[in-house]
Amino acid sequence: MNNLINKNGITEQQWIELDGAQGEGGGQILRTALTLAMLTGRAFRIRRIRAGRAKPGLLRQHLVAVQAAAEISQATVRGAEPGSQTLEFIPGAIRGGEFSFDIGSAGSTTLVAQTLIPALLFAAQPSSLCIRGGTHNGMAPPADFLREVYQPLLQRMGAQVEIDCPRYGFYPAGGGELTVKLQPVDRLQLIHLSDRGALRTLHATACVAGIPPRIAVRELEVLRDSFQLSRDTSRILELPAAWGPGNVILLRAEFEHVTDMVTAFGQKGVPAPQIAQQAATEMQEFLDSKAAVGEYLADQLLLLMAIAGEGSYTMSVLSEHTRTNAAVIRAFLPVSIQFAEEAKLFVCHVSTA
Repeated sequence: MNNLINKNGITEQQWIELDGAQGEGGGQILRTALTLAMLTGRAFRIRRIRAGRAKPGLLRQHLVAVQAAAEISQATVRGAEPGSQTLEFIPGAIRGGEFSFDIGSAGSTTLVAQTLIPALLFAAQPSSLCIRGGTHNGMAPPADFLREVYQPLLQRMGAQVEIDCPRYGFYPAGGGELTVKLQPVDRLQLIHLSDRGALRTLHATACVAGIPPRIAVRELEVLRDSFQLSRDTSRILELPAAWGPGNVILLRAEFEHVTDMVTAFGQKGVPAPQIAQQAATEMQEFLDSKAAVGEYLADQLLLLMAIAGEGSYTMSVLSEHTRTNAAVIRAFLPVSIQFAEEAKLFVCHVSTA
């Protein structure tokens, strides 16, 4: 097991104090803190949770993440209630097993899953998760991203993880389901992603649920023209009407060493070709950058490399979200996280301090 991780829970009650309004000021500060508190056994207190948001404090998805982390780590929690801007979390020992959580809204199941997966990898027993709520909304990575981008990287780091989405849940209806099965590991293996390698394939999927399939047809026309895609590398996924209404474009770029994905969600009153062009432009910018990973994967990969104790990667964008995530990680783990700009790319280096 990584020497950064304390498998036996709390060794001393020394509070880590966090400001939930620092940097990017979003829910990721809380989620990263929950993950690392479970792994290190260190208690934390966070104030001003999401203070700068239109609806500050704990929303349903944040509250469920807290409750789920508390159940998994047998934690003592104070302040876990809707709208709360202050939370105290005192973890115990992580336990594996079968867990089921229901957000009760279209709040993101994927963000809850990403809070729990790194911790459950270090439980003594195998685990399975079933999380109900939103699987596809514009404010979080969709379930397809976890399955096709995040899961392969975890597996490359030595984790045995299977992520599936038996039912899609779009905003605002929700009603989706995300499942995860995983086996314990002793440690996460080190990886370095300075070079993404050659592009093997670019694949486009236009998903529709409860809305006319012609919308997906119009979206694929734009994407096929933009990237000269064949019908073998572009498809319409027509989901059951009861899962909608919803529409999402998934553009997956498979490289020699890594896979990344760009998504765009249909919006009422916005023409389908405009949504598709948004996805095409974002993907083209990523392809032109030559970076190993895009903006969102960069943020998620940072936590995994910090848990492993070492790693590096090049990214197309260094966001305030990633900088803030680094600050929270440093509060829990004895790691050095350095960002630099080299040859028009941003580089992240993680090492044990």
